[in-house]
Amino acid sequence: MADPARAAKLADRIKVVVAQALERRIKDPRLGFVTITDARVTNDLQHATLYYTVFGDEAQQADTKAALESARGILRAEVGKNITVRLTPTLEFVADEIPVNAGHLEELIRAAKERDAELAALKKGATYAGDPDPYRKDEDDEDFEDDLESEAPVNSDAK
Repeated sequence: MADPARAAKLADRIKVVVAQALERRIKDPRLGFVTITDARVTNDLQHATLYYTVFGDEAQQADTKAALESARGILRAEVGKNITVRLTPTLEFVADEIPVNAGHLEELIRAAKERDAELAALKKGATYAGDPDPYRKDEDDEDFEDDLESEAPVNSDAK
């Protein structure tokens, strides 16, 4: 087992090597505007997962996935030439969900801003439901204490 720091360094190196190979070596017309966003290597350095994004619609994403799968052997050979490990890790390509999640978050933020604007518009014309000052004043406290003293129970158990 390799330490996690070594696995992280190897993952970064694999990410760079694969990105350069996609740019310079792979000439598949199905390969769209692809970006390698992240790479992760297992602690035994036997398996690498590469996350990628594609600029385009669903058809371009499917074509890019097929192109990456067909170029997997070439890319693994390129990784083997450029890293110094005994066994070259297998490569797995996974479509990154960051753009989808970011779009969803942007939609949620936009909806929250709209609700805040509606609430601010309602707040401008709002008035208090009861008195403007619902708290007792000092004069009220004195009257309240006088009322309590006059209602004091009479002690009938006097011996």
